[in-house]
Amino acid sequence: MEVKINSVHFNADQKLVEFVNKKVNKLDTFFDGILKVEVTLKVAKPEAANNKVSELKVSIPSKENLFAKKQADTFEEATDLAIDAIKKQLVKFKEKLKSK
Repeated sequence: MEVKINSVHFNADQKLVEFVNKKVNKLDTFFDGILKVEVTLKVAKPEAANNKVSELKVSIPSKENLFAKKQADTFEEATDLAIDAIKKQLVKFKEKLKSK
C-alpha cells in the first residue's frame, strides 16, 4: 500500500508524518486490497480554533475511491476521525463484496 502525505501551506514535522503513516497502515486490517492512500493536511482558518483539516482519499480495486474529510483542534485528532470514517466505509464496502 502506497501512502502519500501532502501538507498544504506548512511543513509537517517528522512526528506528524510518522503518526499519520502508522494510523493509515492499520487500515490494512480492515481491507487487504487498498492500493493507495492520499492524506492531505491543511489549516482551514489560521486564527480560528478547530481549524486543522485532514482529508483521506483511499484507492481500492473498484471504480470508486473512498473519501473522508474531518476537522478538529489538532491534525492527529482530525486524522483519527477521518480514519474512523474510512474504516466504516471499508467495512461497508467489504460486506457489499461478500453479498455479491
